[in-house]
Amino acid sequence: MGGVNGTDERRATRGRERTGAPGPDAPAPPPRPREGPATAGRRAATAVLVPAAVMLCLGLWGLDRGTMWRDESATFQIARRSLPDMGHLLGSIDAVHGLYYLLMHPVLAVRPDEIALRLPSVAASAVTAGLVAALGCRLAGPRVGLWAGLLYAGAPFVSHYAQEGRSYALVATGAALATWLLVRAVEGGSHRRWAGYGAVVAATALLHEFAILLLAAHAVTLLVSRLRWRVWRAWGCAAAGACAVLVPLVIVSRGQSAQVSWIRTPGPEQAEALLRAFAGPGDLVLAVTLLLAAVALLAPRPRNGPLHLTAVALPLALVPPALLYAAAQYQPLFLDRYLLFCLAGVPLLAAAGADRLLGLLPPRRTALAAGTAAVAAAFLWQLPVQERERLPTSRGDELARPAAVVARLARPGDAVLFLPLHERRTALAYPGAFAGLRDLTLGRSPAASGTLFGEEVATAGLRERLSRLPPGARVWVVQDTLTVGTRWFRAQRAEHEKTLVLDRLCREESSVYVRGGAVSLYVRRE
Repeated sequence: MGGVNGTDERRATRGRERTGAPGPDAPAPPPRPREGPATAGRRAATAVLVPAAVMLCLGLWGLDRGTMWRDESATFQIARRSLPDMGHLLGSIDAVHGLYYLLMHPVLAVRPDEIALRLPSVAASAVTAGLVAALGCRLAGPRVGLWAGLLYAGAPFVSHYAQEGRSYALVATGAALATWLLVRAVEGGSHRRWAGYGAVVAATALLHEFAILLLAAHAVTLLVSRLRWRVWRAWGCAAAGACAVLVPLVIVSRGQSAQVSWIRTPGPEQAEALLRAFAGPGDLVLAVTLLLAAVALLAPRPRNGPLHLTAVALPLALVPPALLYAAAQYQPLFLDRYLLFCLAGVPLLAAAGADRLLGLLPPRRTALAAGTAAVAAAFLWQLPVQERERLPTSRGDELARPAAVVARLARPGDAVLFLPLHERRTALAYPGAFAGLRDLTLGRSPAASGTLFGEEVATAGLRERLSRLPPGARVWVVQDTLTVGTRWFRAQRAEHEKTLVLDRLCREESSVYVRGGAVSLYVRRE
């Protein structure tokens, strides 16, 4: 028996020598060092700061497009008014953007130009990318947070509104912060945390009232997470407070609903456009994003706390768009920019799905590098779209073009006429180009009248002003070629009569056409 045991021991020893396995008397390998709080904190901080820095660089890239478009011009001219004049306007129109104009007032007081107009949106988008990463870190770990933040920063739809002087990027920041505060409050719900959550939701909804739909998404999150009644009670109090703050704005804005009467009832085309805006404009990126989101839903990660990533991200991406789409079948108010704040749910789902797939790779660094490379590849694939977003043609119109024509051709003492009156926004956006020109139809300025474009004189007043011009006097007509001559234009009696008086007393000499408009020279008849 002893000989057999000795032979077996020698065979085992030779086997260990061939395979390199440790023997029974060999010291045990040192345990794998656990990640300490400091190391984990550094990884989480890196995962948050890198997407924020990337988004900041993307936001600054091509920020000066050389022109505003009509919506930006509204921000530019309203936010530069005095506070009493701003309040006068908001009582009759655009109250839904009142808080944003108030925030932009000191910004444009320092530097009234296009760069300053867009910088708050750039900064807000960078903060949102960091918040998306922070949500991913808290719900699924730094790797998921890093990828989610980078995916958000690389979305062309995000870049579009990161470089626009409107409120939508700030609304997205508020929604991401509110979602992060919700996660924190559920994890350790003190009254102070819930109060902060409610305050952020209220402020975000005051920036744009449709952001209140965020509460519906958060309600679904709590419902599927099966949380205790005390959490529901605390959330309900915070939500009720936010809704109460919003009620006065809702009442005022309902009386101003005519200004969005041009929005049409959405159909499948609008739903698909929103899907592509959220998940990727190209078919390949769209397919991969949806595949990764499906993986995250079908093979979810274990919970890191009381809330699961999919329970937070999926309602955020789906519930507000679904509610607004359904409501828009009766009251058309569905626009993709109103739902930018929901986009954050898609990169969170895609990053979680990628983590499940790439987590099969043994070394952690290999999976991290592979995922980061995939995010970079997605950005490069969409690079042409990113470049187009930075062109002047990426928006509805280019107000700088007709303004440049007027600045080049007009002389001090010439007159100017706008067809229709909303084309006065060109002069309000670029007043230097119209310096020294006499506005033939302006009765009261926009600030004095509490309107966007001012109040114009009646047809008799225009006829009298034109009659006083000497023969040969020059009149520059800035017109919107998309509306002038259309059925809508002929139905506007005052606008149509302006053209009749002009043709009767002046003759057209020449025209310079630009995208969406024209600048025509008329000369007073003998």
